[in-house]
Amino acid sequence: MEWYPQNKEELHALVETLMKPSEGEKPSKESKETKEIHGLIVPHAGYEFSGKIAGKAFTMLKKQKKKKAIILGPSHSAGFFGVRVLNEKETPLGKIKIIKNDYEKIDYEHSVDNELPFLQELGFEEFLPLVIGELDNQEAEKIANEISQIKDAVYIFSTDLSHFHSYKNALKQDKKTIRIIEKLKVEDFPNINACGQFPLLVFLHLCKIKNWKPELIEYKNSGDITQEKNSVVGYASFIF
Repeated sequence: MEWYPQNKEELHALVETLMKPSEGEKPSKESKETKEIHGLIVPHAGYEFSGKIAGKAFTMLKKQKKKKAIILGPSHSAGFFGVRVLNEKETPLGKIKIIKNDYEKIDYEHSVDNELPFLQELGFEEFLPLVIGELDNQEAEKIANEISQIKDAVYIFSTDLSHFHSYKNALKQDKKTIRIIEKLKVEDFPNINACGQFPLLVFLHLCKIKNWKPELIEYKNSGDITQEKNSVVGYASFIF
């Protein structure tokens, strides 16, 4: 399955469009754009569904000087405990330079891959694309401590929210997950309804270690985009 265009010029144009405010939409607040940004939480569905929600967050990195990105996304196709790193990777926008690491390799994961073109378009040069399997609290804290030691990096946590509920039920489920993220409630981790539940557990620990606070940028679900509201997927973006 192709999650974004495989033609370089088409992908470049699309990512640029996704990072521009929609007609009538106010640009992101200047205070958010100029302060130091440590990272984002962004969705990873096909760009036609969640690309604008992700793009609204990524555009806030345009004025950042950091050119190193650590991406953490959930595993959708391979079951394992702990963490893996994407093998050598190339998108239509170019080859990815992967930061030296000792993690076991994995060949592909769209939750990480879908974030790469945004970061390439923004001029990021080095990447640590991590795929997160099942974790317990101790392992999540260990990973958070490991990645917290990497200097001059932006952290990208990739997750969609609830899946295949009615529009009304999705709003209810996603509101709970957003509250847990905003309040950094590690103890409420089991109540997170998101495919990226385990990357989010690492996120909660990382924010505790670094004393960072997340702020919601935008929430929508697929029903807002397609108008099909019987079975939807939730999307949210945060800055921290």
